This record gives sequence, structure tokens and C-alpha cells, in this order.
Amino acid sequence: MSDHEARLRRLESLAVKMDSAFRLPIVNMRIGWDAIIGIVPGIGDVLTLVPALMILGEAKRLGASTATISRMGVNTAVDVLIGGIPIIGDLFDARFKSNRRNVQILRQHLYEKGAVLDPRSPLMAM
Repeated sequence: MSDHEARLRRLESLAVKMDSAFRLPIVNMRIGWDAIIGIVPGIGDVLTLVPALMILGEAKRLGASTATISRMGVNTAVDVLIGGIPIIGDLFDARFKSNRRNVQILRQHLYEKGAVLDPRSPLMAM
């Protein structure tokens, strides 16, 4: 496994924990710590921004293009802005899954650069 692949898998693991670690049985939907922590007004949204910024920072270190970082940044901004709206934002957070989106964007970019061999991740299939 290449260094890029190993680092990407760590990001994917973080994204799964943040966006889809738990299954809600009645509605058959997956949520993660982002949706749970985000319920706490104000501070919850700030706390969930930290892993999102870690993903963006690692994408930059992995050599992601400005366009790729920008796309990922827009996803994060949308998540923070809409996620900050009480109740509606919490429901949005549970469905939007910006961390998973961002890691998938990064994987696709690295695949196109030839840095990883597969554009699909086994971790993100959840």
C-alpha cells in the first residue's frame, strides 16, 4: 500500500466515524459523530469543524489541486452554514455527509494523478 493510500484510508476512517458510524434502526439511516455533536448549539458545530479542517489540511499535504481543495472547502462551508441552523441544520448534517464527500473528492483526484490505484474505497461503502 502506498503512503498516499495509507493516509487516504485514515481520512476515510475519520470521515466514516464523523458521518456514518451509527445506524438508526427505525429510519434505516446512518449518522455519525458530526450529527450527534452538532446537536449542541454553537459549540457542537465548532467541534465538528475540527475534523473537517484536518481532512482539508491533509488534502493539501497530499498535493490536492487548488480546484480540489476549493470544492472540498465549499462542502465544508455549506455543512457549517446550514448545519448551524437549529433543527433544520441538524437534519441536514445527518444527510449531507460533507466529510465523506470531501474524502471521496480527494480519492478521485489522487486516482486521476496516479497516486492511488482505485477510485473507490472499501471503507466508504457503508
